[in-house]
Amino acid sequence: MKDMSRRDFVKVVGAAAAGAFLYSAGFPRVLAQAPVIGTRDVTGMKSSGDGSRAKVYFSRKIDAAHLIALYDCINEGIYGKTAIKLHTGEKHGPNILPREIVREFVCHVPDSTIVETNTMYPGDRYTTTSHRETLKVNGWDFCPVDIMDEDGFVNLPVRGGKHLKEVAMGSHITQYDSMIVLTHFKGHAMGGFGGSLKNIAIGCASGQLGKRQVHGYLTGPMPPSGDAWGRMPLQDAFMERMADSGKATVDYFGKHIVFINVLRRMSVDCDCAGTSAAEPTIPDLGIVASTDLLAVDQASVDLVYGRPASENHDLVERIESRHGLHQLQAMRNLKMGNDAYELISID
Repeated sequence: MKDMSRRDFVKVVGAAAAGAFLYSAGFPRVLAQAPVIGTRDVTGMKSSGDGSRAKVYFSRKIDAAHLIALYDCINEGIYGKTAIKLHTGEKHGPNILPREIVREFVCHVPDSTIVETNTMYPGDRYTTTSHRETLKVNGWDFCPVDIMDEDGFVNLPVRGGKHLKEVAMGSHITQYDSMIVLTHFKGHAMGGFGGSLKNIAIGCASGQLGKRQVHGYLTGPMPPSGDAWGRMPLQDAFMERMADSGKATVDYFGKHIVFINVLRRMSVDCDCAGTSAAEPTIPDLGIVASTDLLAVDQASVDLVYGRPASENHDLVERIESRHGLHQLQAMRNLKMGNDAYELISID
């Protein structure tokens, strides 16, 4: 174990305080637990230049060419050895990101490596050995995959965290100069939805300590051998712990981290559900990309809520029944980004 109280912190978090921008054109405001801010599509319009809104780039087309084009809009701060954080899924998961798209993306990013961590629950990715077997089964064998907690964990500080002062991350995270958070946006059994915050907050945390810290369950057997899920702090406290954990990673990389959400095959269940995940009932919506964590998850939620009830009912119900929108509020409270954004289409 190592303690990482600060990096060379020349990398200082650049997240701006969340604003309160109350305009929506084309995307209705979400009226649920948290006040969700709207947006406007500024495609083809001259930027206001006032710096008050984050930029979120968008394409309705989900393929390698548009993924790469979106990344090229936000990659100014990416340099050196680069971690690509994505969810590689349980064996035969039907909804995980298409490998052929990710393969082309990895080839586009110099000196990049897919990174993952082991799970805290017994399953296909519980140990490094079983995790590597699952990677092969799911087709993630076209490039090296770094299981970041294979050699233990490193403590990253949570500056201003509500519940956590530090989080145990996979120790290899300190070997990277930059991070690209490439996320399959979908529902989540505890978080309501899984966006970029969930991908780093849980996905970078070490399997046997960091993930327990985030879930608020430090001792005892994990499911399926125990009843831990029913005794974990749910809803608001869980969302706040995710924000705390996500802030540790965002602070660590500073301006050298970017976020891409792929709104495809959006089951109400996470990719950790594997073959038992519910069939998606909402159509694919596209890809969003930003240098702003809060903005990219906010825009993804807004796109989901902008669909007719006949399409988004199941996913919205999952989000709201778990108080998932509190993820956005928790990020606002920690000043992790801006929920006022311009949606800029590249199509």
